[in-house]
Amino acid sequence: MSAGAARADADPLDLAIVGAGPCGLAAAVAAKERGLTHAVVDRGCITESLTHYPYYMTFFSTAERLEIGGVPFTIPEAKPTRQQALAYYRRVVGHHALNVRQYEEVTAIGRRAGGEFVLHTRIRAGREDRIRARAVVIATGGFGKPNRLDLEDGQAHDRVIHYYKEPYPFFDQDVIVVGGGNSAVEAALELYRNGVRVRMVHFLGVFDRGVKPWVRPDIDNRIASGEIPMHWGSRVSRLEPGTATIVRDESGAATGVPDHTDDATAQPHASGTATEIPCDWVLAMTGWRPDRTLLHGLGVHTDPHTGIPDHDRATMETNVPGVYIAGVIAAGFNANKIFIENGREHGDLIAAAVAGKG
Repeated sequence: MSAGAARADADPLDLAIVGAGPCGLAAAVAAKERGLTHAVVDRGCITESLTHYPYYMTFFSTAERLEIGGVPFTIPEAKPTRQQALAYYRRVVGHHALNVRQYEEVTAIGRRAGGEFVLHTRIRAGREDRIRARAVVIATGGFGKPNRLDLEDGQAHDRVIHYYKEPYPFFDQDVIVVGGGNSAVEAALELYRNGVRVRMVHFLGVFDRGVKPWVRPDIDNRIASGEIPMHWGSRVSRLEPGTATIVRDESGAATGVPDHTDDATAQPHASGTATEIPCDWVLAMTGWRPDRTLLHGLGVHTDPHTGIPDHDRATMETNVPGVYIAGVIAAGFNANKIFIENGREHGDLIAAAVAGKG
């Protein structure tokens, strides 16, 4: 679990895994079970993405479907919380004595003439290192880069937050939640019940299908009663001190967007009906996209329409021999296609393929 990974002058590892999320860890367990030497490298901590989930989140999946490495995920409830999952995956690392290098960023991956890969890394203190490996797994997940708001001034604002953890910092504040998925809905409801003046903005006219069915009646009732104002078919176009401008986007007409807003302050605007409202914070629950920098640097092809890297589903090997993918990054733009419960299976496919080449 510590820094016992291969040095640049040592024999190359069989497998270097970039990303210490559940699917990357599952690949490490599979590698170790097949007698393959390995290292898992992550620019953050173990299961970094889970640390950004809301503090009191409960998973949609059951504990059994989140298990990896044959370690039972035993809890009294059917569905684990974020805290239980974080503890569980650290227990897996300890149980299997996985070689995980935390807070070490892979800055580039090169390849020598003989086919061996060299991972160039940098730790937080700035020291650089190299890891040599016969094969590489990119398991960096789907949270590499946030889908940022398209604001008119093109600027990034410190009032725009892409992670939501708890409602308390926003008490007695005006907050816009942007998005129509489960994260947006649950954040809006929790904010509303903790003294926050919250409204929602979604570029479509309906909520995403992934919203939990037991949550839908709650948010539908809050919107119908006006307790959480909803701007369908709209976007946040501009931020000023203490205010935000919400603009109707006519391209949303085909999605069943209502042809009106409930806000009496709506004003004509060049690109559609505009509404200026009080705003202290914007929670942009607009999703994330994978960071494919390392994959593209290695020459892996990505479908421009689906975002899916070119790979063999039987082995998870990409069009570049010796380069594999695992987890959500294999889903392309549709991150909902792959989650822990099916991404955990990629490790066994990869380990079998690498061992077969040995």
